[in-house]
Amino acid sequence: MKIKADNVIVNANQATVRSFLGDANNMEHLLPMDKISDFQANEEKCSFKVQGGITISLVQDGNNGSNELYLKSGEKSPFPFKLTIFMNENGAVTEGYILFDGEVNAFLRMMVEKPLTNLFNFMSKKLVEQFS
Repeated sequence: MKIKADNVIVNANQATVRSFLGDANNMEHLLPMDKISDFQANEEKCSFKVQGGITISLVQDGNNGSNELYLKSGEKSPFPFKLTIFMNENGAVTEGYILFDGEVNAFLRMMVEKPLTNLFNFMSKKLVEQFS
């Protein structure tokens, strides 16, 4: 299952956005705090519980230089997935979006597609707010 979040424009250069997103501690600033609990992080990975008690863990998984940052599911996640954060610098701003690619069966897809889409769009908007 693939989900592409909305394109956003962040009021910061690409190096600044990459630096912020490259530290998993900063993911806490992008998550809906009223819908998660037990956030834990270090520089390379983070984990948190979402409503319903499911634990999600994200692990830094490299980059392609400057335009893409990769994260993958950690050991606590209910299914394997990858997140790619695409970034393109356009003058003093950075344009980008999140792409989710998860190994989800048809039944689970019906349950998680809309909440995950909402989560990634929320995270994108919070990133914009972070640099406003």
